[in-house]
Amino acid sequence: MRNTELLIPASSLEVLKTAVLYGADAVYIGGEMYGLRAKAKNFPKEDMAEGIRYAHAHGVKVYVTANIVAHNGDLDGIRGYFEELKEMGPDALIISDPGVFTIAKEVCPKIDIHISTQANSTNYATYNFWYAQGAARVVAARELSLAELREIRARIPEDMEIEAFVHGAMCISHSGRCLLSSYFTGRSANMGACTHPCRWKYYVMEESRPGEFLPVEEDERGTYIFNSKDLCMIEHVPDLIEAGVDSLKIEGRMKTALYVAAVARTYRRAIDDYRTSPELYEKNLDYYREEIAKCTYRQFTTGFYYGKTDADAQIYDANTYIKEYTYIGIVQETDERGFVKIYQRNKFSVGEEIEVMVPDGTNRLLKVLAMEDENRQPVESAPHPKQEIWIDFGEPLETGWLLRRKE
Repeated sequence: MRNTELLIPASSLEVLKTAVLYGADAVYIGGEMYGLRAKAKNFPKEDMAEGIRYAHAHGVKVYVTANIVAHNGDLDGIRGYFEELKEMGPDALIISDPGVFTIAKEVCPKIDIHISTQANSTNYATYNFWYAQGAARVVAARELSLAELREIRARIPEDMEIEAFVHGAMCISHSGRCLLSSYFTGRSANMGACTHPCRWKYYVMEESRPGEFLPVEEDERGTYIFNSKDLCMIEHVPDLIEAGVDSLKIEGRMKTALYVAAVARTYRRAIDDYRTSPELYEKNLDYYREEIAKCTYRQFTTGFYYGKTDADAQIYDANTYIKEYTYIGIVQETDERGFVKIYQRNKFSVGEEIEVMVPDGTNRLLKVLAMEDENRQPVESAPHPKQEIWIDFGEPLETGWLLRRKE
């Protein structure tokens, strides 16, 4: 059995630290340029350097995305960006463009290169091509089945790694190479500025009847015809491992620390349980399902892993998430009285029950016994976003633990 890496997204330094605490083997992040999540918070240079130091101190790897489809005007800036990254020492660069790949090899010869899913690598010959160029890993195209991945594993060098998305949002287009956003808004998905038009509501207009908009319907289920369900493979981790996938990748560089913590610790436990024994994994399936359903999601699908998708992979009547829990905050520190400090993310009050997410996979349901504001004055509620609040739960908590409330 090959080693299995759990690869978690991080949109900020805070989320990176959460991913590390809750079980990531590696995190992938983006700088302020040249990645495909321009609307994510992303990492300023100083935060990126600190994040890499923090992760390495905890034995966790960091991969940096530079996976835009580059134009001429991008190349000089990319070269300068890679010069900066070389000094920071991430473990790998995630790249899709052959020109960017060439620059990375010249500037950062000691940093591994991973080929992004944007490169649409769908067969073993393509994997072998990238291996011959010096790539250490290829991120599988989203359209590959487990059968295809098994064949790729059998036909590529033993030391070449396969990374595959196992959880999160799915794109309407082939491995994310989409033109809709650019067409509608002038913001190119392939340059990191996708406006997600696949989540919009659509109508049809017949050309001889301008202004008459007809709803697009399919079996009377609604009109969000491009809106895919979210990928979830938590019930199929053994199949991924046995197929020879080296890195299980979670989508979500625009997600909150709460989402990252919940997904990371659930997949962490599933991987570890299966590697301990298949029977233990089967025994805990209900736990995995329950915990993963506490994240925000759009309904789940297994994507292309078990064959081509059908109409059941889409959601036709809405584009909203299912959300059962609200993010309260992260424990920042504790005092001598046992109060814990957080920066409030959503309103809560004295007397409410809050669920504490422990990194080992357990949860503690605790009542808010008392609260104080930043001046250490008693308050009954925390109504202001990012307000500094001290909470007495009646028992000590540890720095970095997340708090959430069931809706």
